[in-house]
Amino acid sequence: MTVIRGATTIAQDTKEEIQKAVAELLEQIVTFNRLKRDEIMSVVFSSTTDIHAYYPAKAAREAGFECCSLFSAMEPEIDGGLPLCIRVMLFIERNLQAHPVYLRGAKILRKDIAQKINVAIDGPAGSGKSTIAKRLANDYRILYLDTGAMYRACALKALRGNVDLEDEEAIGACMRDLDLNIEYQDGAQRTLLGGEDVSEAIREPNVSMAASTVSKHPVVRLRMAEKQREIAGRMSCVLDGRDIGTFVLPAADFKFFLTASAEVRAKRRYDELTAKGHAVDYEALKKEIIKRDEQDSTREIAPLKQADDAVLIDTSNMTIEEVLKEIKKKMQESI
Repeated sequence: MTVIRGATTIAQDTKEEIQKAVAELLEQIVTFNRLKRDEIMSVVFSSTTDIHAYYPAKAAREAGFECCSLFSAMEPEIDGGLPLCIRVMLFIERNLQAHPVYLRGAKILRKDIAQKINVAIDGPAGSGKSTIAKRLANDYRILYLDTGAMYRACALKALRGNVDLEDEEAIGACMRDLDLNIEYQDGAQRTLLGGEDVSEAIREPNVSMAASTVSKHPVVRLRMAEKQREIAGRMSCVLDGRDIGTFVLPAADFKFFLTASAEVRAKRRYDELTAKGHAVDYEALKKEIIKRDEQDSTREIAPLKQADDAVLIDTSNMTIEEVLKEIKKKMQESI
């Protein structure tokens, strides 16, 4: 059995504040510890004596944690203690390496683990940035935010609606009622479009190319950037894309720009798609990648570009492990 601890604070003693804080705390504990909710045997809350508006256990049940036993208790009053604080312990039925989560004002309780970091990894299609970002996030036990999936979902909506991808006004109208949500289930990001899980559908080759076209429109980039900043502002995460370090998170703690030759990138994409059973042509993929490079680099809003303070890494002749080692080395050197 494993016990995972966490804590958070609320701005004021209201039902709404308690519901929001508890949901956020539990969601991040589940995400960072790669938990399945049915693995949780029980959740025990304790709160400071200045919290009366609502039981944290009730807030947990309303947040979807009804599969386990839930308890709330009040802590003894301590002079100089952290006010408006909610602590939690999750009891897990298997043994694992526990990663505690301390949010908001409760970060002061665990300064050793509370530092939030954002890592920006940019580069052209096929440079390996998504693979590296996922591995890096997993190694550091922080969130991987697949920004490309968000743009692909926008493209999929436009394709399904037979919208002209070059028509900025039509794309803007399509985006006005966009129902896009990112959820984290068992430690993995799922992309929901209108409530439908489109995590696989957005990986089709035609959607990939459409995403590059759609993303050049300011209305799309601005809306996606806003959502990405909101997520990165709440938690440590690794983001990959084409404009993370220059536009989305210009103040990211660490920035990297990965590249590789068009031939190498086309071969990687070819191997990826054929492994999934898709019939693709290498030369066609290469032409598509070159075209996409030009399109991404010349768009008016937030083009593909290496940030001035980003570390450049050419991955053409490097293995995944070698790239990861180099990135971690650079991060350690800058700490």
